[in-house]
Amino acid sequence: MSDDDIPEPDRITGAPHPRETRNLFGQAKAEADFLEAFTAGRMHSGWLITGPRGVGKATLAWKIATFLLADEGVGLFGDPSLTVDPDHPDARLIAAGAHPRLSLIRRPWDDKTKKLKSEITVDAVRNLKKFFHMSAADGGRRVVIVDAADELNRNAANAILKELEEPPADATMLLIAHQPSRLLPTIRSRCRELRCSRLDADDLQQALTQAGHPSDQSQSLATLAGGSAGDAIRLLNHDGLPLYAELVRTLDGLPNIDRPSALRIADACAGRGADVRFGLTLDLIDLFLSRAARAGLMGEPTAQGAPNEARLLARISPDDRAARRWAQLQQDLTERSRHGRAVNLDPAALILDMIFKIEETARATVAA
Repeated sequence: MSDDDIPEPDRITGAPHPRETRNLFGQAKAEADFLEAFTAGRMHSGWLITGPRGVGKATLAWKIATFLLADEGVGLFGDPSLTVDPDHPDARLIAAGAHPRLSLIRRPWDDKTKKLKSEITVDAVRNLKKFFHMSAADGGRRVVIVDAADELNRNAANAILKELEEPPADATMLLIAHQPSRLLPTIRSRCRELRCSRLDADDLQQALTQAGHPSDQSQSLATLAGGSAGDAIRLLNHDGLPLYAELVRTLDGLPNIDRPSALRIADACAGRGADVRFGLTLDLIDLFLSRAARAGLMGEPTAQGAPNEARLLARISPDDRAARRWAQLQQDLTERSRHGRAVNLDPAALILDMIFKIEETARATVAA
């Protein structure tokens, strides 16, 4: 396999790579926080960019890297901005993945298994000292992007920590983290955090349009994807919206389900090539249960992911007692799905059993 054919672990399937993404939507505060530190001369050597998956953390990291390496500074007129002319020589090198003063650390390819490794190994970090030494000879800033830092194994995390403890001059490390609590406390303490938030429906729609996925269902996507453009693209790529609508229709008669429809949902998860469908169905069942628990605590949702969903959630989860039942079921089914996948349980049987558990819980809730 040539280098061009190796999948990029930091690219969302069906979307441009973050280095190719022109505009960042919905993260004005994080941009402003960085620019404030930059203009005030309070630049940290380590920055921890946090937030849910798919909301633009990597895009922000690449915009910061381009801003620093292009040495644009902040203009004398107008508001400070991370925007750099894409025709700037440094910007063009970065877009091509060929800038000599930028190092990208991510999960490497395993030639033995012909798959991406499940974590970032220390080998991917060991070259940093060589990178800092060589790039220093060129002058100017050096930037490292780690995507994602919560994929570092222990040895790799310790190697990153050493660089954060003794950072080279004019070097900036940008650590992207989906779950910062998984990082070493000493890594977190040596970085300044930039928090990225979930996208609202308007920002999500703009982000999807830019990524080549315009949709007239931005409200449903924002609801189901939780303000994540990455999750929204996954839903669009794999027909997640109609699948969730089918799930809601199947459960609409609770405490009795539409059994033929439940069988169709389960059967679609079995067989060759159905792995993605199976995983998405598990995720959407988990999402439904989460929304049911939330409805019991907060009332009928103001936004819904499918027709009649809000009414259904309000009916099956009318109070906090029902909310606790649905939250417990979500926890139980999460553990069951994890075990089922680990022992290669039949996907159709697992999905059908989960839907029956939802029916059973709804009957207990109505009888209570």
